[in-house]
Amino acid sequence: MDYDFATLDLSAESDESEAAVARRRGWLGAVQRGFHQGRPGEEFEKVWLTHARADDVVCAGAWLPEGEFGAGPVPVATFAHFDKTLNAGHELLPLRMITDVTTSPAHRRRGLVRRLMETNLADAVTSGIPVAALTASEATIYGRWGFGAATFAQKIEVNTGPRFGLRAFDDPGRVELIEPPESWPIVKGVFDKFHAANRGSVDWPQFYEVIHTGAFDFEDGGADKKLRGAVHLDGDGTVDGVVLYKADGQGDERKIKITEMMALTTTAGLALWGFLGGIDMAQKVTFGLAHPDDPLQWALTDINAVSYTAVSEFLWVRILDVERALTARPWAVDGQVVLEVEDDQGHAAGRFRIVSEGGHAKVTRTDEAGEVRVTAETLGSMYLGGAHVSALRRAGRVDGADDAVARFAAMADLAVPPYNLTGF
Repeated sequence: MDYDFATLDLSAESDESEAAVARRRGWLGAVQRGFHQGRPGEEFEKVWLTHARADDVVCAGAWLPEGEFGAGPVPVATFAHFDKTLNAGHELLPLRMITDVTTSPAHRRRGLVRRLMETNLADAVTSGIPVAALTASEATIYGRWGFGAATFAQKIEVNTGPRFGLRAFDDPGRVELIEPPESWPIVKGVFDKFHAANRGSVDWPQFYEVIHTGAFDFEDGGADKKLRGAVHLDGDGTVDGVVLYKADGQGDERKIKITEMMALTTTAGLALWGFLGGIDMAQKVTFGLAHPDDPLQWALTDINAVSYTAVSEFLWVRILDVERALTARPWAVDGQVVLEVEDDQGHAAGRFRIVSEGGHAKVTRTDEAGEVRVTAETLGSMYLGGAHVSALRRAGRVDGADDAVARFAAMADLAVPPYNLTGF
């Protein structure tokens, strides 16, 4: 079957563009169906369209050809992207952000996503974008296109009953409540500093403003009236931490669910946890995106007051320009190695001499024999430091002589793991 591959016209609004509007609504409905969510209503579409236009989102898909049974405005595959930035450690790199990838269960294994993905990655290369990323619903899908799991997060649950308490720490500042609908400049200001300071961070899409002000809840389809917030101010009165949260459940089963938590200092983070632990009529606090090296357990008087319920991958990274990407990340020790990358799509394929000095590296293509060999997928996983070369070697995913791999691991493995709070 010859599918109709096309890109949406997001500017269409008038009656003259009725077909374009219908196809846009069909595309959005297909995305919601693909992720097992409810059919989008008028307000949902309006909020989504505002974000899509603000972020210059490009929405593509595959439709059945006219005349086929089932043909119409609803596509059988969807794909979208927009471009923002990734904190690689030394630089905020341009980032191709891929999202809304779905296929109708009636049209699986027809190569639809493959065509959409490979076309998009080629476009990113042509546009000079060195890295692509996505967040995956299934861990087995995207390695074939060179994406590797690159950042991780912990899901934690904190018992805030009588056993909760923090060890003494010096805090010249204080915590104050905020009203989310009125506090977007404060929240965004903290995030911008967080994004600039944290390797692995991805810039926020526009829809974060809608979510973090409570203007719209994409799950419930209306205003989020339960959203609450607090900030930490340092000794000079400058906001250096934010938490947004809402209560869930009743009575002894009530929990405080953190929807966003950013702290620019350890003190701010602990102070916010102290605030959360003191909320009345709630016995537990949950957070699904805690730092993989979060110090909370060691700051509690009872280390068992926190439970780590899961550790999961979050951001998947695909390197498209090896020289530019590896130059933008930090390096642990001085050294040099020739890295060979295998890439079925060819974007990252080649041999690269890496010479690191003073935390920076010079990366150039070379005809020399590769000393260490990895796939594009493995390169994506080790890029931000979320997966160590030493661990990937033990997993059989890094080839080369022991001394060469050990030298590369010493150069590339970073002590502090990357951290990302942005889903898309």
